Amino acid sequence: MPQHESLIQMLYLPVCFIGIFYFFIIRPQQQQQKKAKELIDNLKKNDEVITSSGIHGTVVIVKDKTVVLRVDEGTRIEFLKDHIHHVTNTEVKPEVVK
Repeated sequence: MPQHESLIQMLYLPVCFIGIFYFFIIRPQQQQQKKAKELIDNLKKNDEVITSSGIHGTVVIVKDKTVVLRVDEGTRIEFLKDHIHHVTNTEVKPEVVK
């Protein structure tokens, strides 16, 4: 019987560390990835965004895997959706994109 109690005591600390590791590292990272996926899935025309390289632009066209941004008058750049870092404004502005 004493060996059974020592086995439980021996496994108690690693199980606690695994639980703490999960709740402080793995779970928050999964939530962050879920938010990023929602951001990408909800992109629409006229959203103002910032790319991972720091380029500010307005969404013109949303495709399956890419998005076309208007960064200046007559200047459009196509980016992968995964490189959209932040949506700064989702309000619809009249005639933003021509």
